[in-house]
Amino acid sequence: MNLIYIHGLDSDANSTKGVLLEKYCQHHHPDITVLRPDLNKSPAQVHEQLLSLIEGLNNSKDEQTGSFNTVLIGSSLGGYFSTLISNQIGCPTLLLNPSIQPHITLQRFSDISVSSQESSDELSHSNVLHTTAGGWAITHSDLQWFADHQISQVTYPNKVAVLLKEGDELLSSELSKAFYQGQGAAVTVQASGDHRFSDFGEQLPMVIEMLRKLVKS
Repeated sequence: MNLIYIHGLDSDANSTKGVLLEKYCQHHHPDITVLRPDLNKSPAQVHEQLLSLIEGLNNSKDEQTGSFNTVLIGSSLGGYFSTLISNQIGCPTLLLNPSIQPHITLQRFSDISVSSQESSDELSHSNVLHTTAGGWAITHSDLQWFADHQISQVTYPNKVAVLLKEGDELLSSELSKAFYQGQGAAVTVQASGDHRFSDFGEQLPMVIEMLRKLVKS
């Protein structure tokens, strides 16, 4: 099985959860190959990179059963991209405190009002609003891309599982719970915790079990 870890906003290929996941699989599940791409680029580029990566993996989809042996696990903004990709091609995905409305939550980086954007379109699409820890320079064009690619449904709910922390200090766990449960996806809500899933290492046995079930579903 191929497992692609999709990191969040202020992270990179060497994210704590991604590294923990890879090391755990190397020691306990050598049949699982973990890939940790760096996705600090525009959302359009991230989208294309992930689709190309999945397509390039040998036997990523069983031609007889139609099932994938490539699974996505997305954290925060990575959860948004995981959902988007899964909706397109039907690959299994596990989401950790996913961002479902980046076109709204990332507006905190914008210092130009809606009325100003309308009168300064060219300027607003070129200015850098924020540079992430990994080096992605966010622009208004990126925010517009998210607005144009909003997640309104879960096309393959049997292929999607969600892990949420009630104590998420950045994103609303209630909003995510309501959306994914309403779409028929499996949602597990854990008490307290934080956005980063600080206890992720302790949960890896359960995470792997969830991923294997998704592949078989």
